Amino acid sequence: MALYEHVFLARQDLSQQQVDALVEQYKGVITANGGSVGRIENWGLKSLTYRVKKNRKAYYTLMDINCPPAALNEMERQMGLSEDVLRFLTIKVEAHEEGPSAMMQKREERSERGGFGDRDRGDRGPRSFGDRDRGDRGDRPPRSFDGERGPRRPREAVEGGAE
Repeated sequence: MALYEHVFLARQDLSQQQVDALVEQYKGVITANGGSVGRIENWGLKSLTYRVKKNRKAYYTLMDINCPPAALNEMERQMGLSEDVLRFLTIKVEAHEEGPSAMMQKREERSERGGFGDRDRGDRGPRSFGDRDRGDRGDRPPRSFDGERGPRRPREAVEGGAE
């Protein structure tokens, strides 16, 4: 039997329980045809780069599969017929990865280092939006907000002459 990594995208308007039911359905197809499913990772609801079948987001799910090609073909056939599955991709691998996938590692790193406001600014100090020099502008005169713009020019002079 061959080893595969299979990722599929489910519609955004499904609930997490419905996505889990889809996983169980396709897991049943694989086991009924003589295969087995290893690790299953739900990556959650993520934004798509572009619209896919009028959806801007999708539930991503990764499955590690060990099965004969016929079982994989049957699962992919059923996914192609399902309206709940937007896209899927299957890759044949030499060996399954140990531990969490790259997508799950990113999520763990983010939770360890905290939110954006908790970042260490090092030797730069705290951020201040009023730190720019707002004093003398050099060659420019100070702004006047009293409503005077100066004399108005006739429209012909502005547009470059009469027609």
